[in-house]
Amino acid sequence: MGDAEQPLLKKIYYDNCPGCEREQRNELRRGIPFKEFMFVAITVLCASLPISSLFPFLYFMVRDFHIAKRDEDIGYYAGYIGSSYMLGRALTSVLWGMVADRIGRKPVVLLGTLSVVVFNTIFGLSTSFWMAITTRFLLGSLSGILGPIRAYASEVGGQEYQALGLSIVSTAWGLGLIIGPALGGFLAQPAEKHPTIFDKESLFGRFPYFLPCLCISIYAICVAIACLWFPETLHKHNAESREGSHSNGDVEYDSHDCGLIEGNEEGVRQAPNSDGNLLKNWPLMSSIIVYCVFQLHDMAYTEIFSLWAVTDRKRGGLGFSSDIVGQVLAISGFGLLIFQLFLYPMVQKILGPIKVSRLAAVLSIPLLASYPYIAMLSGVVLLCVINCASMLKNVLSVTITTGLFILQNNSVTQKQRGAASGLALTAQSLFKAAGPAGGGALFSWAQKRANTSFLPGEQMVFFVLNIVELAGLLMTFKPFLAIRSNNRKSYPR
Repeated sequence: MGDAEQPLLKKIYYDNCPGCEREQRNELRRGIPFKEFMFVAITVLCASLPISSLFPFLYFMVRDFHIAKRDEDIGYYAGYIGSSYMLGRALTSVLWGMVADRIGRKPVVLLGTLSVVVFNTIFGLSTSFWMAITTRFLLGSLSGILGPIRAYASEVGGQEYQALGLSIVSTAWGLGLIIGPALGGFLAQPAEKHPTIFDKESLFGRFPYFLPCLCISIYAICVAIACLWFPETLHKHNAESREGSHSNGDVEYDSHDCGLIEGNEEGVRQAPNSDGNLLKNWPLMSSIIVYCVFQLHDMAYTEIFSLWAVTDRKRGGLGFSSDIVGQVLAISGFGLLIFQLFLYPMVQKILGPIKVSRLAAVLSIPLLASYPYIAMLSGVVLLCVINCASMLKNVLSVTITTGLFILQNNSVTQKQRGAASGLALTAQSLFKAAGPAGGGALFSWAQKRANTSFLPGEQMVFFVLNIVELAGLLMTFKPFLAIRSNNRKSYPR
């Protein structure tokens, strides 16, 4: 074999580097890393449960604070409490991403789960509007879980299982946004729902919204303990580890950027194209912007759906109790789990992440437009139809999210993955902070115009949601959305 035919690339593993150890294990043990993916799922679930668990009882909590002068104003104050978490997360997500890139994914995840234990518990004991806002803000500021765990999910199984890992993140996140409200709906106000079990003078009688928060905090303690046994995936190289390294295969990893080192015909080693400033990486930034628009829509929808479902039927709502809302969302979670685990990886492999996201956005628009007409139904028919519609809506939303996750992840190298996830979380948190506040305000405004001839009441609510969804769909096309090419050097528009 001539010199020109010799391998130009070789792989070197460094001793005492958790990232190298993880890659070696992936090469030696082919197959899906079930234990690691299970850890990803339970951790993401821990991060998402506190976000949405308050929505079924938020209306009643704000009412009990006696801060709203009229029932129509409750939506405004409920939106502020829902937004405070996202505002806190927006201010710290980049910082937590940078910390995860510096010291590892595992310490940041552990700290985030412990913050859920503390501040989610305190939120359940809130006795005033400002106490509720403050604890939610602190919870969002210190819960830097999602960015590092997304990076972890894409690294722990290697490139072969990246789509599955990120699909698990989206699935667990979507389940949390559904199981959380189910817990809130079933467990809030236990002294009123189950007076034979919970006395009104007991702890759960005096703090009617503490039980669901306590259950989530206990789960977060279990996740924090489990975190101690799972491996780190970040590459950590230094001069000492370089001396004890050994090669295997045909790719070499640089000690500074953990990227491929390429050899040219003259034998000169050169690093691949550097990503540089993340803000100048248009494939990353464009996917983040599109993602933010869809997240704005999803967060507003989550807020509006819960308010709409518990609103009296005379005012265009469904007239459900918090228990029924919890049942609807729990059923939606089961359908979402089945789709994401068994169908999404296959569909994504056939169509690709962009086409799947576009298709889901197109289907969401007529589905949302049908919601005001679903409210005209009653009885068992109403329950069946709203369960199917809610399940389909959540499946479509998480499908869009997963596709955009993959685009973001493929736009950067590993050394920037945590910071990129933090940047994405900061941007989406700003949009998500606007979602509940805007959704609550929109819902309250729409209720005051229930008798108008043009898009009365809830019809206006879902019309505005569809406008946002349409905007996100249009942004998935060229020239706005850019995709990083396979050679990682050009960004076709």
